[in-house]
Amino acid sequence: MGITANETVDAKGFACPMPIVKTKKAISDLAPGEVMEVQATDKGSTADIKAWAESTGHQYLGTVEEDDVLKHYLRKASDDEVKNEANYDDVLELRKLREKVDGQEDVTILDVREQAEYAFNHIPGAINIPLGELENRMNEINDDKEIHVICRTGSRSDLAAQKLSQKGFKIVKNVVPGMAEWDGPTEKSTN
Repeated sequence: MGITANETVDAKGFACPMPIVKTKKAISDLAPGEVMEVQATDKGSTADIKAWAESTGHQYLGTVEEDDVLKHYLRKASDDEVKNEANYDDVLELRKLREKVDGQEDVTILDVREQAEYAFNHIPGAINIPLGELENRMNEINDDKEIHVICRTGSRSDLAAQKLSQKGFKIVKNVVPGMAEWDGPTEKSTN
């Protein structure tokens, strides 16, 4: 493929949110219109980088996979194209979700991590729709109940909560910090 990148970011071996953190830092050094290549091994990074680019005005050009390395290409937006990165306002602290789970409240928990992450450790009853599939699978989510969106750290779930809210879901909470610090009941689904 004949893509020439002005900057290459090495995010190989890092999990969410680090590929995005490294991308944010490096893109500030580019001139508008220049192209960045982000090399990552985290399978969730494709959806993360695409969603981040959409939310900030930068252009996601595509991803190429070579030898288990994902090469994501982004074009830096001009000053008038850039959107201020917004965080989702309606946040629920992880301990509050734990209280709801322990109290057996009837809530929807949407886990937007990749299927492999979900398989080894998830909250019982959580629905798994990876961030990259969310747009096409929103019909699987019941919007009559509170939707608690969770990922590993709160970064991917922030992007997912924004998407759900923009699509008309009424009661959406981004759970922070996420499964990395969850100390409640979990189950596996590795078969």
